[in-house]
Amino acid sequence: MGEDTNPISVILVSSGSRGNKLLFRYPFQRHQEQQGSQTSKPSSPYALHSTVESTEDQDGDSRFSDVILATILATKSEMCGKKFELKIDNVRFVGHPTLLQHPLGLQVSKLDPSPKREMPTMILFNVVFALRANADPSVISCMHNLSRRIAIVLQHEEQRCQYLTQEAKLMLAIQDEVSTMSESDGSQSPFHHILPKCKLASDLKKAFDRPYHALLLLDDEKSLLSQLPVDCSPALVRVIKTTSAMKNLQQLAQDADLALLQVFQLAAHLVYWGKAIIIYPLCENNFYMLSPDANICIYSPLVEQFTQQFPGNDLLNVLSKFSLPTSLSQFKNPLAPPMQEAQLVQMVIWMLQHRLLIQLHTYVCLMVPPSEVDVEVHEEDKLLPSRVSGRSLSAPNALSFGSPTSSDDMTLTSPSMDNSSAELVPGGDSPLNKRMTENLLASLTEHERKMIQNIPAAQNQEDLRMLAKLLHYFRGRHHLEEIMYNENMRRSVLLMLIDKFRSVLVVRNHEDPIISVFQSPFV
Repeated sequence: MGEDTNPISVILVSSGSRGNKLLFRYPFQRHQEQQGSQTSKPSSPYALHSTVESTEDQDGDSRFSDVILATILATKSEMCGKKFELKIDNVRFVGHPTLLQHPLGLQVSKLDPSPKREMPTMILFNVVFALRANADPSVISCMHNLSRRIAIVLQHEEQRCQYLTQEAKLMLAIQDEVSTMSESDGSQSPFHHILPKCKLASDLKKAFDRPYHALLLLDDEKSLLSQLPVDCSPALVRVIKTTSAMKNLQQLAQDADLALLQVFQLAAHLVYWGKAIIIYPLCENNFYMLSPDANICIYSPLVEQFTQQFPGNDLLNVLSKFSLPTSLSQFKNPLAPPMQEAQLVQMVIWMLQHRLLIQLHTYVCLMVPPSEVDVEVHEEDKLLPSRVSGRSLSAPNALSFGSPTSSDDMTLTSPSMDNSSAELVPGGDSPLNKRMTENLLASLTEHERKMIQNIPAAQNQEDLRMLAKLLHYFRGRHHLEEIMYNENMRRSVLLMLIDKFRSVLVVRNHEDPIISVFQSPFV
C-alpha cells in the first residue's frame, strides 16, 4: 500500500465570472515533458514522485486536460462546505469546495449599484488532491481533512486582505502571458512560471511535498513499547518498531504501511511526550559538532553509560573528534570491517539522543560586492568599510567546499534525490527560456544583475538559468539538503553551480532552526 498512499497531485480550481478555471496544479509536468523525463532520467530510490511520473500515463491524472479538470472539480455552490469525492477510472479526487466570503465593503448593494463597486469575480474555490482510486479510506479521510483546513485558512485570508483573489489574478495573468509566449512551444507548462512568483502556489507545493526529516526515538524500542498502555493504537506500535534514524518520514510511512499524515500525527504524539525528537536522517554528508550544552565532565554518568553501551570506546575521546564540524564521511575507512561503520552510526545516534552533538547545515547567501558609487558615497564611513547590497544578508567569508564533486553518492543512507536538475527547462536557448530567466532575475537590483552577468559562468545559458531558478533559495534561509530535496538535485550539481558563481555567493554553516528547538539540554 506504500505507493497508493502518495497523492498524485494537488489542484486549485475556482469558479466565477470568468467561468471555471484551473489556477494551479502540481506536479505540473505535461505529457511531452514526462515522456522526455522517462527516457532521459533514471529512476531514483529517493525521488518522491518518480513512481508517480513513470505510471501517470497508465493510472494518473495527466490524461485530464486543465479545462476538463476545471470543469469537473469546480462544483456547484450547493456542494460547498461538504466533502467532495469523485472517482474516474483509476483516479480519486478529494477536496472541500468552499464559497468565498468577500469583505462586506466589496459586495454590491442592490439599492446602490455604484459603478465603482464591482462584483467579486470568484465565487468558490476547491483545493483537490488526486489519489489512487484504491487509496485506503484513512488516506482519503486525511487528505480531505487537509483540504478542508487549507480552505479555512484561504477563506479567512480572503476576508482579511483579499489574499486568494490577488493570488488568483496573478496566476491567471501568468497563464495568459505564457499562453501568448508559447504558441510555438506548447510543451512548456504555465505552472512552471507561476511557482516562483506566487506565494500560494509555493505553499500548495509544500503541502504536497513530503518532509525529509527523520524521527529519532529517545528510548530503545523494547523500553518504549513496555511503557505503552494495553489499548494503545496498533499503528503507534508499528511506527516505533519501524522507525530509524536513517529513514525519512516518507520512507517510514511506506515501511510501516501507514498513511503519511497518520505518521505525522503519531510522530507529533511521540515528540510531545518527550519520547522522540526530529532530526535530519543520518547520511555520509552530514556535518556534526559538539553541542555547546554538552556535559563533558569526566565524572558525568554519560561516560559510564557510553562505555557500557559501546565497550572499548571512551565517550570523551569520541566527542573530541567532533570539536570542529566533522562529516561522517571523514570516519569512513574502506579497509575497515562493516561492523565498524555500523558501530559509528550507533554511536552518533546515541550522542544525538543525549544532546551531545548538533548538526550543521550549509546555507547560501547572495552577496554582491558594492558598486563604485556605493564605495565613494560611504568612503568616509569607517564603520562600514565593506558595505554590501541592502537586500543581502550579512555572513562571514565563504567557506571552502573542497572538491565540488566529493562524497556525492557514497552515502550511508542518504535521503537526497539522485536525479540531476541540470536539465531545468527543456528547449535550450529558446526565446521563452531566455524570457523566463530574465523574469527570475528581475527581482534583483540593476547592480546585482550586472555583477552576475559579468561572471564567466553566466555566459552559459544553462548555468545562468539554473542560478535564476534557485535564486530565491540564496537568501540564507534554505540549506543545501532542503534545496536538493525541493528541486530534485544532486549535491554535486548544486555545489558545482555555487562554485561557478562563488564571487557573488557566500556559504555559511549553522544549525537548522527547525531542528535546533530539539537540541536544548534536558531540564
